[in-house]
Amino acid sequence: MLAVLIMLLLVVLLLVNAAGVVLVMLQLPGTWLIVVATAAMALWPATEIGWLWVAVLLALAGVGELIEFLASAHGARKAGATRRAAVGSLIGGVVGAIVCTFLIPIIVVGTLIGACAGAGIGSYLGDVHAGRTSAEAIEGGRGAAIGRLWGTIGKVIIAVAMWLITLAAVILAFIPD
Repeated sequence: MLAVLIMLLLVVLLLVNAAGVVLVMLQLPGTWLIVVATAAMALWPATEIGWLWVAVLLALAGVGELIEFLASAHGARKAGATRRAAVGSLIGGVVGAIVCTFLIPIIVVGTLIGACAGAGIGSYLGDVHAGRTSAEAIEGGRGAAIGRLWGTIGKVIIAVAMWLITLAAVILAFIPD
């Protein structure tokens, strides 16, 4: 009976962590859901999910956040944008993701379009505020939008890797000693 309960809990863990991957696509903190859910299972020794797995997931979640957070700012700066544009791209990406999630109610698509467009618009506004020409600001905005797209792709790849790591931990939990 205990073995069936443990198996059921581990399957639920995989489903929750899959939901975490979807949340990342929606620009939400799905990597942290994966870490918290796996840590909750590690608290119960009977599941045999060790803390090493949780530590690896925690490190990957941190890397994913850095990739997503810095990508649009890096894209803007690489295109020659100012620091104000880099900050604007960060703020615009968040605002755009929220707004377009409701304006374009196609799961993942609206959020992603909003995040990229918002990063571009935020960068553009930051550059114009810093005194750059409209043409220069457009170039920085384009770099920010492309950077945000790559940042999101990078974070989704990390979330999928986290799910696969959890799958490995679950499979190894079922292999007898």
